Amino acid sequence: MQNALLVGCVVAAMCAVLSCFLVLKGWSLMGDAISHAVLPGIVLAYIAGIPLLLGAFGAGLFCALSTGFVKRNSRIKEDTAMGVVFTGLFAFGLVLFSRTPSDLHLDHILIGNILGIPKSQVVQTIGLGLGVLLITLLLRRDLLLICFDPGQARVMALPDKFLNYLLLCLLSLAIVVSLQSVGIILVVAMLVTPGCVAHLWTDRFDKMLLISTVSAVLATISGIFLSYHFAASTGGCIVLVQALLFALSLLFAPKYGIIGRRFAAKIKISKA
Repeated sequence: MQNALLVGCVVAAMCAVLSCFLVLKGWSLMGDAISHAVLPGIVLAYIAGIPLLLGAFGAGLFCALSTGFVKRNSRIKEDTAMGVVFTGLFAFGLVLFSRTPSDLHLDHILIGNILGIPKSQVVQTIGLGLGVLLITLLLRRDLLLICFDPGQARVMALPDKFLNYLLLCLLSLAIVVSLQSVGIILVVAMLVTPGCVAHLWTDRFDKMLLISTVSAVLATISGIFLSYHFAASTGGCIVLVQALLFALSLLFAPKYGIIGRRFAAKIKISKA
């Protein structure tokens, strides 16, 4: 439980910070695409006898770069290209997995097993997670500019292509780090929901980062304890708590919540 809480909080903070950029840039589907596309990389790395993290990271980058290539060289839009690329890679991974004798457990890859992470992977996950988090925070202003106003970034002579590829690399690495905790299928929720929750509460980016991180860590701790007491899927419980926080924010956020906005309007009218 201690290892699960420690790893879960690091992964939650890392994914929460990245989710703010993904929500602002409109890359939510990119997180979904890369999370599914890592499966063939994991199987190929197992066959080659190299660390699974390297295979997953390479497959994630290949998915992102392939999507960009299809978009630049055809009339297919980016979201459609993502759908074609990641479903093809995920299907390829399933075929490889079914034809490869191994002791890998597909359910652990798909839905995670944060309560069963060995100590060696705890250190690895925390180290990589903190590294991704630190790089993202140090470059947050430049990354925010390419997400919010790419034209202004080019005017200011920022390396926009490099920063876009760096964000893709950080996203791929974050997904690889998150595999042990919530798995391939649920990692997209970790990368989207915290940013959506924070986006409903504030228009200031620094506050958005803080709210996103707090909500993600709170959901992770609550989900782990719920899964322990109810003997349920840990990743599923974490994501369910996040979904509940989003539903509450959608209703009661003071500025953009459905009920909160109406309540604020009534108070404003009564004061007038």
